[in-house]
Amino acid sequence: MICRMRKLHLAALSYDRDNVLNALERTHAVEIEEHAATEATSFFTSDREELSAYLASLEGALSVISSQVSPKENKDVKDGFSVGYSEFLAARDYRARADELVGLVADLTEEKAAAERETARLTREIAAVRPYSALDLPFSAAHGTKHTAARLGMLSAPAFETLKRQLDSLPLVAFEAVPTAEGTLFFSVCHRSVLEEFDRLLGGASFAACPYEGDRTGAELLSAFEEELRTQEKRRAAAEESLKALACEVRPLKIYCDFVGFELEKAEASSKMQTTAHVVFMKAFVPADEEEGVKSALDSLAVPLFYEFSDPAEEEFIPTLTRNNKIVENFETVTNMYSAPNARELDPNTVMSFFYSLFLGFIMADMGYGLMMMLGGFFIRKKMRGGVASLGGVFGIGGVFAFLWGILFNSLFGEHVLPFTVMPDAQTAMYSLAGIDLPAVLVIALLLGIVQLFAGYLCKFAQCVHRNKPWDGVFDGLVWAGFSLGAFLAVVGLTEDFHLSVLTGIGAVMAGGFLVVAIFTAGRHEKFPGKLSKGFGSLYGLINYFTDVLSYIRLYGLMLTGAVIAQVISDYSLQFITSGSALVVLGVVLMAVGHVFNLAISLLGAYIHTARLQYVEFFGRFYEGEGRLFDPLGSHKKYILLEEGTAQTPQTNAA
Repeated sequence: MICRMRKLHLAALSYDRDNVLNALERTHAVEIEEHAATEATSFFTSDREELSAYLASLEGALSVISSQVSPKENKDVKDGFSVGYSEFLAARDYRARADELVGLVADLTEEKAAAERETARLTREIAAVRPYSALDLPFSAAHGTKHTAARLGMLSAPAFETLKRQLDSLPLVAFEAVPTAEGTLFFSVCHRSVLEEFDRLLGGASFAACPYEGDRTGAELLSAFEEELRTQEKRRAAAEESLKALACEVRPLKIYCDFVGFELEKAEASSKMQTTAHVVFMKAFVPADEEEGVKSALDSLAVPLFYEFSDPAEEEFIPTLTRNNKIVENFETVTNMYSAPNARELDPNTVMSFFYSLFLGFIMADMGYGLMMMLGGFFIRKKMRGGVASLGGVFGIGGVFAFLWGILFNSLFGEHVLPFTVMPDAQTAMYSLAGIDLPAVLVIALLLGIVQLFAGYLCKFAQCVHRNKPWDGVFDGLVWAGFSLGAFLAVVGLTEDFHLSVLTGIGAVMAGGFLVVAIFTAGRHEKFPGKLSKGFGSLYGLINYFTDVLSYIRLYGLMLTGAVIAQVISDYSLQFITSGSALVVLGVVLMAVGHVFNLAISLLGAYIHTARLQYVEFFGRFYEGEGRLFDPLGSHKKYILLEEGTAQTPQTNAA
């Protein structure tokens, strides 16, 4: 059901603005809209940018702390914990500690990052100096004299072998080589008279000169680097431990983040208001059934203010608020993915939810898969929040229909287990439709499609009546609903296996009669040339109608695919399980993994294609959409669930 909206007009003293916004937030029933400017007023100036930047810094610190703590160690790391309203308002006193945490987390994060940078550098240094640990001499020993030059560095093993042969023909050169895991450690001394040729040979061998100097040996320098590496690792670990020690701050910091988020909401709401030197003016939308609650909240403030309620203007755009039962509300997410309902139309979710569940269950049509969908879907519905929870509800309810269809088709993981079968076999049964043999379940899918189109035209009638256009509802809705009913009866009559051939003539007469009415009334709002074109347009529209009906063949195709795969998995698995050999384990694994995989793939296809049938074939008959969901003040709590029943007089607060 789409709630009727009322318009709230309010004027209050400027210094009471915060109190008023706090009171309205408690109702969860007020969406503030932008107030029109006048010559005597101006838009209220708020600190949105400053608050937004401040909130970002808080959430950055929160993210760092939370990343160091697992939900098992601290349950408050997981969002969605309950907080009383008094505790929520008291979060204003946490600002000093929150600011301290932002600075502390920034320092610890930089400390950890610096330690990691040093660790990476030292790791590279250790890798570079390790080969020189085989040298007993200090690096300073590798120096030349007045008549000699010394070279210390690394060569690859193949390059050294080539260089060794070349040096045999070069006089006045002495060298020593030590094989290491990283290559060949090479130390040489030559007379300066052959230095140019010697360096040329080293360059050709890709000689890497030692980058180290000083009086320490390679082993001593390696030991120093390793000691410094341990120090940096301890430094990093200490920073991590300090961050983990802040786990106790997760709960109050999350509450404070949502509190600052609410302050930001109030700042954004305030920027939509008009103000004079002493008074602020506000306009807002309120659900009609919440009007008394909003009045009570404003009256409880006991401050000077003026407010009144009125109906929105006919041309005014109104936000949409839907209120449905616990079953239907899960499907609101499906509708909203297409387009939120227009606030002035009828809510399609009740009818759509039935057909969505019916088709989802028809595609799965298996008792085992239905049970898995119910268990998994309702578990997600209970444990998760937001759209994911609603999706779990959709799958859980679809699982109920899948289980019922599974009984009718006598299918448990693709196997026949019941002593009866109501529906024809999806893989083998055939129906004769007007003398043409077609898969029986395909014919049933087409009939289900006609039924949904029939319901869509009834919704069109209801929509037009709701819009005070009853005759449009009759000619654009009921007439085509009658045509759909005639088409349904005709298809049933033409299907020889139903043995209801008498319905063929009845359905044909009904469909033909309503089609004639549709042709002659299609251009009722047009002048004469338009009447003709609209009439022929209705006749041409039959092509679109039957194309839409054929779209429901996808129900059969998806169902058949899943059923065949399920049967193959079960047949092979049962053969392994009953073999009496070690293949029993393989059979159990194949049964479990195969059916989980088939369920996941089939459910993905069923979810997408069932939604497509609602969006195109069903909604195309009557749905207007293009609405915007009602967004009340205080509805953007990111981390907490705010409990009711802890009333407290709102006070002025500042983040």
